[in-house]
Amino acid sequence: MATILELLNSDLGKQIIKGASAQTNTPEDKTSQVVSMALPLLLGAMKKNASTPEGASGLLKALQSKHDGSIVNNLGTYFQGGVDQADLKDGEGILKHVLGAKQPQLENALSQKSGLDTGSIAQILKVAAPIVIGMLGKEAKEKNVSNESGLADVLGSLIGGKTKKEQSMLHSILDADGDGSIIDDIAGMVLGGAKTNKKSSGLGGLLGGLFKK
Repeated sequence: MATILELLNSDLGKQIIKGASAQTNTPEDKTSQVVSMALPLLLGAMKKNASTPEGASGLLKALQSKHDGSIVNNLGTYFQGGVDQADLKDGEGILKHVLGAKQPQLENALSQKSGLDTGSIAQILKVAAPIVIGMLGKEAKEKNVSNESGLADVLGSLIGGKTKKEQSMLHSILDADGDGSIIDDIAGMVLGGAKTNKKSSGLGGLLGGLFKK
């Protein structure tokens, strides 16, 4: 299975970036930078939320219904004439569920790294959120995922941590201070916080590379 960053480097990724750029009226290079930083982090947050039976059950229900991956096969339709308000509202709901009260913090951090204003960042995230959960839904459908363990495996593979050891390392990196919230640590990675200097391998190194200008 391709990781999210490999997908973003494919023709599919170019289509996503081109469409998101046109929708948000932001330069393609800036849009690419934001999307490449944000999508792995959104998947990491989804993985954290799905680490409980309740969270996994809720995500599975979403993937088996509305977010079954059909959006990935119809990106031309999704972007044609501009992303409609229903899809933007859906993206807003996904972000609120996944990021909670930490969403503005992440938007501010991405804004500081990309140079785009937070309004543009918010729009890019709303456009991208249904796509990233659609990618997850597509993989889950293809692999007939029906339980928490299978969901964790798909999420881990998309993020890039394929073994239990790597997934455990991923969790420790994303929640470096052990407070149960990965968004604080994500912001630290984006802004070059001191805590990330202690962990430069694995996803930490990958994110560090992405966040360097």
